[in-house]
Amino acid sequence: MADVTLTIDGQPVTVPAGTTLLKAAAQLGTAIPTICYHEHCTANGLCRMCVVEVEGQRLLQPACLVPAAEGLRVQTRSERVARSRRTIGEMLAASVDLSQAPELQAQLADYGADPERFPEAERRARPVIDDNPMYVRDYAKCILCWRCVQVCAEDAQYTFALSFDGRGYNTQIGTFFEKPLPETACVFCGQCVGVCPTNALKPKREWLLEQGQTPDEIMAQTRSGRRRKRG
Repeated sequence: MADVTLTIDGQPVTVPAGTTLLKAAAQLGTAIPTICYHEHCTANGLCRMCVVEVEGQRLLQPACLVPAAEGLRVQTRSERVARSRRTIGEMLAASVDLSQAPELQAQLADYGADPERFPEAERRARPVIDDNPMYVRDYAKCILCWRCVQVCAEDAQYTFALSFDGRGYNTQIGTFFEKPLPETACVFCGQCVGVCPTNALKPKREWLLEQGQTPDEIMAQTRSGRRRKRG
């Protein structure tokens, strides 16, 4: 595959044709913030936190999707880019609980985002779903990055236990027909928990500790659950 040379933030870089702008920038040591992107998931360009400014392009471009091309001139931290990322962070903070999303909190701080900018925004309020012994689902923290759906499907596990439903602001992650996880194809591999950036999916023991239970109480509860299952 032929190489192409482009300029990112004034620095020339040569990469194989088809390399995304995100990876081309990384080759220069330039970190572009991402939310929905994960190296083991198919890039989908949902969050738009990774947008960059490409000379001659009217719209900001998602770096996780756009391939490098000969002669491109790219800016990763122009004022236009910074304003877009700042606004995205502020809108997320206004509608979702980001208290356990350290990477996102760091991005908000980096771009000077004001988490209280939209005080009248409707916040997602859903009860924690505790329907299995392995992990809990707290969708009040879900930013709809789709990582969990992707690893549950073609990107890794091929079980399709998790999916999404609804449109627009009413879109949500869940199971088909809102079935409890033990009644789905879930094999409790934990990959969805591993890729979640906000702790919307959390190991059950960790969550129980946060609720004030002691390790001994958690162990007793686990043993009791196993006995009930065998019975």
